[in-house]
Amino acid sequence: MSEITEVLVDEATLKARIKEMGEAITKDYEGKTLLLVGVLKGAVIFLSELAQRIKLPATFDFMAVSSYGSSTESSGVVRILKDLEESLEGRHVLIVEDIIDTGLTLDYLYRHLKSRHPASLNICTLLDKPSRRKVNVPVKDIGFEIPDRFVVGYGLDYNEMYRNLPYIAVVRP
Repeated sequence: MSEITEVLVDEATLKARIKEMGEAITKDYEGKTLLLVGVLKGAVIFLSELAQRIKLPATFDFMAVSSYGSSTESSGVVRILKDLEESLEGRHVLIVEDIIDTGLTLDYLYRHLKSRHPASLNICTLLDKPSRRKVNVPVKDIGFEIPDRFVVGYGLDYNEMYRNLPYIAVVRP
């Protein structure tokens, strides 16, 4: 069993920042209907909290992609496990991601969704690890920039565990 070594972002700080992000997104997309694309499974809790803070008409859809397996390191090989049910053509789309690490998965996903001709396509992430970036991705909204540590909680997992923690914590695998 892994162990939590420290809390990196506490629950109150998370909720306050997500509220700010929701307000900014509301302003950015004023007068538009937004399609929030959650990246399963990690982004579900973040998307749920964020969506409640966006004061616009919005719909949700979900994709499942894999580049980790049961490892703590991205393999760089991206597989789409579940594709979208909605058409993106002509729509304002916001990809909602839990964490950006190397950028490889998100770069693939962004290019894949861009080919479906949305009116706009942007990325919103709860956590960003810029020190690990191998590919630059156009991220519009970032919750927190974090150091190169393996984190869990608020949807992020280690072997499917710890997703239900109400904060972001460092784990020692």
